[in-house]
Amino acid sequence: MKISIITVCFNSEKHIKTAIESVINQTYKNIEYIVIDGASKDNTVNIVKSYGDKITKFISEPDKGIYDAMNKGFKLATGDYLAVINSDDFYMCNDAIESVVNELNKKQTDSLFADLIYVDENNTDKQVRYWKSNEFIKGSFKKGWHPAHPTFFVKNGIYKKYGYFDLSFKLAADFELMLRFLEKHQISSCYLPKPIIKMRLGGATNKNIKNIYNQNIECYRAFKVNHLSVSIFYPLYRLLPKLVQFFK
Repeated sequence: MKISIITVCFNSEKHIKTAIESVINQTYKNIEYIVIDGASKDNTVNIVKSYGDKITKFISEPDKGIYDAMNKGFKLATGDYLAVINSDDFYMCNDAIESVVNELNKKQTDSLFADLIYVDENNTDKQVRYWKSNEFIKGSFKKGWHPAHPTFFVKNGIYKKYGYFDLSFKLAADFELMLRFLEKHQISSCYLPKPIIKMRLGGATNKNIKNIYNQNIECYRAFKVNHLSVSIFYPLYRLLPKLVQFFK
């Protein structure tokens, strides 16, 4: 089983080395690693190039944002399953992909997701929040549940059949894609009950309350474009738990 992992980056010199090494040091070796850079102005490109053929494919060119870059990577991928590792995140153990593959071989599902740990941006040993996903049950999304997208491994053929990221979503295209795959098209899934990724707090949707609110509005719109019912209070329902993070 080949796993394609995509990292997208733009001016990511601060953390991208950690992300790259967390992939190339995996014990599971049948990995296609694709890095898509948005024409960085800092030292990102030189850092990526320094890893030579340990990175299967590398493109550096202007793009229309993170989801456009991810789409480029997914369309280049030749693996059986595709996943994303963000440029400032990293796999927390060297056997993470091996654990994923073992579970996929056992369950034979279209997709898999696992847990994720949010960490302090400058001290990755400091846990800020634990994202526990649990098994998917139909209807869970409208109750505020969804998997952590970086832990979401999906068959390549599912993307080809049901589409890639919808670029009309600026902050929640990952949510819309998971909603479309799991709730609308009901692809099969399994849950790996362990954390496999550490995510630094500080992404676009975590920077301020306004962005979190706008993301929640986009999540509400995702239900509408997929013709799925949802309460008009859904954005507030998602917002309240995240607001607490700002007052801890």
